[in-house]
Amino acid sequence: MTETAVENVDILIVGAGPVGMTLHLALAAGGQSSLLLDRRPRPEGSPLGGQSALQADPRALALSHGARELLEQIHSWPTRAATPIETIHISQKDGFGRTLLDRADYQLPALGYVVRYRDLAAALAVRLTSEQLLAEAEILDITSDADGATVALRHAGQLRRLHCKLLVHAEGTPGDEAGVKVTAYGQHAVICEVTPVSANGTGHQRRAWERFTPDGPLALLPLGDEYSIVFTLPPEKADAVMALDDTAFIAALERQFGRNMKFAAPGPRSRFPLALRMRQALHRQREVWIGNSAQTLHPVSGQGFNLGLRDAWQLAEFLLRDGVDRVDLAAYARSRRLDREGGAFFTDQVVKAFSNDCAPLKLARGLGLWALDIFPPARHFVAKRMIWGARAWP
Repeated sequence: MTETAVENVDILIVGAGPVGMTLHLALAAGGQSSLLLDRRPRPEGSPLGGQSALQADPRALALSHGARELLEQIHSWPTRAATPIETIHISQKDGFGRTLLDRADYQLPALGYVVRYRDLAAALAVRLTSEQLLAEAEILDITSDADGATVALRHAGQLRRLHCKLLVHAEGTPGDEAGVKVTAYGQHAVICEVTPVSANGTGHQRRAWERFTPDGPLALLPLGDEYSIVFTLPPEKADAVMALDDTAFIAALERQFGRNMKFAAPGPRSRFPLALRMRQALHRQREVWIGNSAQTLHPVSGQGFNLGLRDAWQLAEFLLRDGVDRVDLAAYARSRRLDREGGAFFTDQVVKAFSNDCAPLKLARGLGLWALDIFPPARHFVAKRMIWGARAWP
């Protein structure tokens, strides 16, 4: 039996989602080649594997202004598809205290933006050529050592073996395996789009809402003329909400929001279980993990995807500065520690502190929100880290 010939590439990126494509395009801008692998098919006429699946993807992404700054550098910012967030109103249901973040305080056009996942993926994919993406690639085996990694895969009915100097995992969620720390929240996120209804017809006015309830946070994100909602609930309540007809669902949403705001025309609903998953070691031999494959965070404050983009950008900086042969993956991992652990700690503590109906905690939360509102330095500290992550330190 003839052994499959080995094909050599410098950098192999597993996953042609937005994080993987961002890394690929950032490397290409600096003159470093890489090859993207994707398990999804490439439709005819599309440079992106899995575009048909992406068209049905229900997710909307909350991107910080810092993410926009990174994506603009690789000419992949989806201007027409992005809805600006100019203010963020943060409060708790049935409790006092609130904080308002305003883009004018930072001389920015917006604090962040809401973009459908599929639109961001399309803006990145348009810059790929067919030679840079291997679609419908089923990975069968991975072996790595100090010299690189070899990937055995099936593509177009053929067995292939690719050897790379560096293998980057840029897609997938850390599983229940050794080296992955998992914190289960006992919450599911129900997501859909709804239309805001107001007597004066002003719509959402580019304001996002983060409303904390005993069941979990409820986020309203402006998207086009509508809101993309992230409705966090315990699993049994999520079951009930998913089973409601549209009229009853809107009523449940309005009750949970607990303010004088009306909604209409809900779109299709989806749900996802929520947990914090942190891969403790970001590298092994000549493999490295970035984005959701390195960590998945609770969606509160919209930090997870922005963190993944910063992973990709910083890895590209290391590779372009030192070269793929000499890059120090341990140094890269150390450089990501503050951003990763800071983002995970912040979201984890917010969820645990706000997802309950404990009276003393409700008082403490109200005092904290009130303090942020009247003490600008504290508010700015939080806002800048939401916008730029650890790059805004100190």
